[in-house]
Amino acid sequence: MTNHLHIITGGPGSGKTSLIDALTAEGIRHMPEAGRAIIQDQVEIGGTALPWSDREAFAALMLGWEMRSYREAMGVPGPIIFDRGIPDVIGYLRLCGLPVPASAIKAAEQRRYAKEVFIAPPWPAIFEQDTERKQTLAEAEATYLAMVNAYTSFGYELVALPLASIVERAGFVRSRIA
Repeated sequence: MTNHLHIITGGPGSGKTSLIDALTAEGIRHMPEAGRAIIQDQVEIGGTALPWSDREAFAALMLGWEMRSYREAMGVPGPIIFDRGIPDVIGYLRLCGLPVPASAIKAAEQRRYAKEVFIAPPWPAIFEQDTERKQTLAEAEATYLAMVNAYTSFGYELVALPLASIVERAGFVRSRIA
């Protein structure tokens, strides 16, 4: 049963991490986002599996990360929040115009999360770029649409997060996963 595995997805800069941090502070377990950690690791070691160098290698590392996170979460009771999931990797590849390996499709089909997926819509008022987030707001909006398409193509129901304070967003998520 995977009803305890909850995804929060969306484009970059839409408040996902702040929301997940708030939920974690309230005692809800979470699985961290692959992309940011992979970028930090690759920069640190001089690697090229980066979204601005080798997108296919970057996606392969993200898929491996998400599969490991999924496997780890399956053995833990209670709700777990994922900062993105396996379908995000497929959305990313499609967004980049890259081929989606059959293994990625199979992973998304076999490793299912709770049917409802929380999605953070673009929110220009809070969007900021940083060291790892180099996308523009337009690219963030395109990423959001790619995630909508990826998750709906695998039969998930998207639940839009309200454009509200972190406290209100956390209450919204808690009420849906309780």
